[in-house]
Amino acid sequence: MRSWCAVYVDVGYLLASAATRVTGSSLRSSVEVDYPGLIAALVQQVEADSGLPVLRVNWYDSGARPGGQPDHHQDQIGLLPQVKLRLGRLSYAGEQKGVDVRLGLDLALQGRSRVADVVYLVSGDDDLTEAVEEAQGAGVQVKLLSVPGVNGLSHAVSKHLRRAADSELLVDTETIDTCVRSRALPPGLVPTTGDGEEAVQAPEVAPEPSSEADLDLDLDVELDPDLDEPVPDSIEPEPVPVAGTSEAADETVPESEPSGTPVLSPSPSIFGQRRATELVLPPPPGWSASAGGEVGVALFDAVAYAVVSSWCRTATPASLADLRGSRPAIPGELDRALLLDLASRSGGDDIDDAGRHQVRERFWHHVGRIRLS
Repeated sequence: MRSWCAVYVDVGYLLASAATRVTGSSLRSSVEVDYPGLIAALVQQVEADSGLPVLRVNWYDSGARPGGQPDHHQDQIGLLPQVKLRLGRLSYAGEQKGVDVRLGLDLALQGRSRVADVVYLVSGDDDLTEAVEEAQGAGVQVKLLSVPGVNGLSHAVSKHLRRAADSELLVDTETIDTCVRSRALPPGLVPTTGDGEEAVQAPEVAPEPSSEADLDLDLDVELDPDLDEPVPDSIEPEPVPVAGTSEAADETVPESEPSGTPVLSPSPSIFGQRRATELVLPPPPGWSASAGGEVGVALFDAVAYAVVSSWCRTATPASLADLRGSRPAIPGELDRALLLDLASRSGGDDIDDAGRHQVRERFWHHVGRIRLS
């Protein structure tokens, strides 16, 4: 009888951990994923490690459409060769339902049937520990395939699950860095002025001016809304040379509106400096990036700041208005990212009610600091 290996992928864990490595937050919507390339790289890695061909990649995720139905990306994944799409569903609160149960049952039942001799589990969920032990009881070797963090260590893997597995290896860092990319516009693509600075700077948090004198504006100059440039109140038309003079041969009469004012057209450089409005979260006073080690309030603030900052990279002003209007309820994806990142950075699997309250309070604090750029 031919021997096989199989891969069981907890997509929620895979993408959240990959997003943390790429963007600093587990917010899944902050990254774009090359799914065919990612799955092909995982297959290549496990075949090289086990020396066995892959029987199947079991892909566990929640259906993105109502009723647990797959979206376009999930449909395309299900059509890939040797990939089995196993979907749960999303609750009204945006929480995954049925995904972990499907994965655990498949792992235990297929393990008893000896569908594969070696199983690679891409997950860090403590709830799968018993399913791993059931498969091992049937003679199946279970290896953890975890996502590396920026420190090179496995990210967000339960110690109980790590202890139960036969061994653990890391997904190749090149696989993550190549197949998972941030949705944010790279700094090199931001339009710049001739001085090399950004065309639109994020405004600093400052008190609003109380009078026209504080604005320091020249009230005799108005702004053309189409050009974002000052335009004088009146423009003197160029003198028209009289026919038959020497000047008429070299000069042309400018095109004019019926009133005699020349038509002003924006230069290409003006359009090159314009870009869509984006959301910017200024760093708090005295804040500096850190790879970890925060305690107490500093930890809650760092986690909340990372999630809000990551969300800002792809959000729109309308999204910001909707988010602020939903207070105090935090959308499910953002709330999951807050709790997952807090558990990961604190090194614990369980978060008490006080910790949940504080990280959510810091979340709304930073949402209130978002500015338009």
